[in-house]
Order: sequence, then structure tokens, then C-alpha cells
Amino acid sequence: MTKRVLGIDPGLLHTGWAVVDTAGQSRKYIASGVILPNPKIEMSQRLNTIFQELTKICNTFKPDECSIEIIFVNKNPKTTLILGQARAAAIVAVANQNTPVFEYEPNVIKKALTGAGHADKTAVDKMVKILLPNAHPKTADEADAIAIALAHTNMMRIG
Repeated sequence: MTKRVLGIDPGLLHTGWAVVDTAGQSRKYIASGVILPNPKIEMSQRLNTIFQELTKICNTFKPDECSIEIIFVNKNPKTTLILGQARAAAIVAVANQNTPVFEYEPNVIKKALTGAGHADKTAVDKMVKILLPNAHPKTADEADAIAIALAHTNMMRIG
């Protein structure tokens, strides 16, 4: 049975997203991109942009499940709070479609893809290219969203 997974790399300026189909050992790249809220508009409107765009993505691609990265506390508490708000807008957009949301810490995502929780960006990118050779992300946020979706497909397989 094929499952469609939406991966999200949340951010207020750049929210990466990716859709991947999985069935057993097989994975297929469907689509990916980046949501770019206008940095000159009010915070509430930027959050609404994330919400609205992810709602459209869910309506278009109809994911069965969603995976999203958990954000850790940064040195600047204000940055952490803002990232948390962007993450919440993304989660609510997906949950509003009755799609289950699975949350993963960055080191769990890296371990699910590479076998090492402290793998560097190069190792993660290499695994993405091996698992989904048809995916050609244009930005780091898009690449991270693909990695988050792939990590979830691996986590689904091992339970």
C-alpha cells in the first residue's frame, strides 16, 4: 500500500515542503518547494501565508501523513519563539486536513537517513540523492523538507 508523506522544514522566512510516496522499500519523489512569506508584512500575515500555502499543498497532494522538524531553543529566545509560531502555523494547516503529524528532532532525522545522529549536511544530502535521484532541490530548506519526509518513511518501516 502506498502512503504519501508531506515533509515540512518550518521557518518564518522560508518554509520548505516536500511530498514523497512510499510503499515498502520503494520511494518516489512527487514534488517540493519553499513557501516565502513577504518579510515586509505583519507577522500575523506571514503566519497566515504559511497556513494558506500548506493548506493548498495538502489539498493538491492529499498526504496521508506529515512529518515536521522539532525546533530547539536557539541562543536568542525571540528567534525560538518566532520559529515556534511558524511551526505551529504549519502543524495547524496540516492537522486541519485531518492528516496525522509526526514530529522529529534533527538528530533523529539524521539518524533515520544516514545511521548517524550527528551526520553533517553533506551526508544527509548524499542519502537524499541516493534514495530520491529525481529530486533536485533548489534551496537548503527544500532539501531539508525532502530529508524530513524520507526520514519519516524510514521510521514508518521500522515502526
